[in-house]
Amino acid sequence: MSEADKRLLTYGGEQITVELVARTRPGTTLRIKVHPDLTVQAVVPEGTTDTDLDKALQQRTRWIWQKLRDFKAVQEHATPRDYVSGESYFYLGRRHLLKVHHQPDAPETIRMLRGRVEVFVQERSALRIQKLLELWYFARAQDVFRHRLSALLPTTLWVRRSPALKLQVMQTQWGNCSPGGTITLNPHLVKAPRDCIDYVILHELCHLKEHNHGPAFWLLLERVMPDWERHKARLDDMAELILQK
Repeated sequence: MSEADKRLLTYGGEQITVELVARTRPGTTLRIKVHPDLTVQAVVPEGTTDTDLDKALQQRTRWIWQKLRDFKAVQEHATPRDYVSGESYFYLGRRHLLKVHHQPDAPETIRMLRGRVEVFVQERSALRIQKLLELWYFARAQDVFRHRLSALLPTTLWVRRSPALKLQVMQTQWGNCSPGGTITLNPHLVKAPRDCIDYVILHELCHLKEHNHGPAFWLLLERVMPDWERHKARLDDMAELILQK
């Protein structure tokens, strides 16, 4: 099977395309992902038969269709950004109104004040405001993620030293853990509630011990965060708004 392979499902009179992503790493389990951009992927371990794959897809077809419908409903309420005063932006799960200040002779900066994100720019350029916000979110994400990682490490007794932490904008992932033990987090995650951030960090910390999504992994995650499913569901529900540009 090549990574470009696809399967076509039908449910509720709709056709759903599932991209098949081959994985050769030992211990990888077959899993299905529905992303906020409405793409659907099936991660298929090496050696999976067509029969087993088709059976798994048929069993999850209704779930896939429901997740796609949920993401589409969120998209209907998401409008393109103009980067003007009055728009709302998430930070740690709360909406903050944008206030743009045009000050040609003052330094360009961003601050939070009384439920507002205040941007000071030298020229009224949507592209410039967007860039300043991206840099601000990235800097805030670095601080928040490092703080939460330090706070959570005492609960993960299998982690002997703090792992390397990297930030990278990703289209379909909140985080990942490399074979070498580096944890990469999506800076957009800083827009989510703290408990959702903790869920993603703990998820990746669990991968330092269990490198796949087998039963042992989920037992480990449940041990350190018994209510992880609630936080994951909340993050999934607001993903499209968080990733909105």
